[in-house]
Amino acid sequence: MSAHDSGHDERGRAGARGDGAGAVERVFRAEYGRLIASLVRRFGDIDLAEEAASDALVTALERWPEAGVPPNPGGWLTSTAANRAIDRIRREAKRDAKHQAALMTHDDSSHAPTGPVEDDRLRLIFTCCHPALAPEARIALTLRLLGGLTVAEVAQAFLVPETTMAQRITRAKKKISAANVPFRVPEASDLPERLGPVLAVLFLVFNEGYLASGDGDPVRAELTGEAIWLTRVLRGLLPDEPEVTGLLAMMLLIEARREARVRNGELVPIHEQDRAGWDPPLIAEGHALVRECLAINRAGRYQLLAAINAVHTDAPTAADTDWSQVVALYDQLAKLDPSPIVALNRAVAVAELDGPSVALALVDRLPLQHYYAWNAVRADLLRRLGRSAEARDAYGAALAGTHNSAEQAYLVRKRGELV
Repeated sequence: MSAHDSGHDERGRAGARGDGAGAVERVFRAEYGRLIASLVRRFGDIDLAEEAASDALVTALERWPEAGVPPNPGGWLTSTAANRAIDRIRREAKRDAKHQAALMTHDDSSHAPTGPVEDDRLRLIFTCCHPALAPEARIALTLRLLGGLTVAEVAQAFLVPETTMAQRITRAKKKISAANVPFRVPEASDLPERLGPVLAVLFLVFNEGYLASGDGDPVRAELTGEAIWLTRVLRGLLPDEPEVTGLLAMMLLIEARREARVRNGELVPIHEQDRAGWDPPLIAEGHALVRECLAINRAGRYQLLAAINAVHTDAPTAADTDWSQVVALYDQLAKLDPSPIVALNRAVAVAELDGPSVALALVDRLPLQHYYAWNAVRADLLRRLGRSAEARDAYGAALAGTHNSAEQAYLVRKRGELV
């Protein structure tokens, strides 16, 4: 594993070695998902878990800078937060059967995380991504509760005011409570159906980080890092689910190209990227995961996307790309996901195999006229066919559809090169 994707564990170790408030905050972020998951399992209340975790952070900020970070910071935070939760229950006299049970199982002498922590996080992932919640709420809760992002950070990631995101998260938590959403992993028979929304959330978080939709930073490495870390957690807990493995492989193979994808503030398409800037360890790990999926031979959407990225990253130069294999993989993907987005991406590969004229005929049939990528692909195909006036209009339509500064810079340059 490379330093790029060791994520929360590396942050936790770095924090444990450091001093001061910065060290406390790094450890807290590294342990946040485990802490919240453990508290939610124990007390059955997300709000109480968050409040207790915040109390534990305040206590750590008061004590650790002078006393030093304890040998087991996660256990210390869990024990301290549990004490604070019980104090709140006692103060507020909320002593229903559930809270009484939590009090009875409390052990003041324990400084280790209680219960199967990894299983707790898996339960929390499925709770955050329950079908009863709207897709945007699933994403927000996952980032907030598992990724440890603040409400402000989640709001920034999706370009909405902090108050709006706070309200969205609050409504989602209330819905979980009102609908009595269970804090558990689905039964084996329900797992395939319930796993889909979880993978979709992680995929969307990664995409938003890798090519941000807003007008801020064109690439949000913190979001891709969170998505990769959460997918690693999920794979560790569900090692026999090939779609989880496929999603992780896809993320790693795309993340491996991140440093080469933007140059001087401008998007660099894959055929123009400096492959020396790609991350070999991430590529090697991604390829190994793809081979693992192939051995299982139970094709799925994310496995096919990973295989497509494996073909790209296996080619030493853009000219060496096996486009016939890419098209064949898109053909398989289209059977599982017959969406116009898949068809658009397949057309890009067809252009390399059969030429821009064949690809343009495919693109023009797609109902994506208001999608910026459709216009961008169409502009490129028209440019290659020498239809400059039409290409200029298509570049303009693509520019109007994206706020990503790196994409805008690339489209402006390409439009300016037209004769």
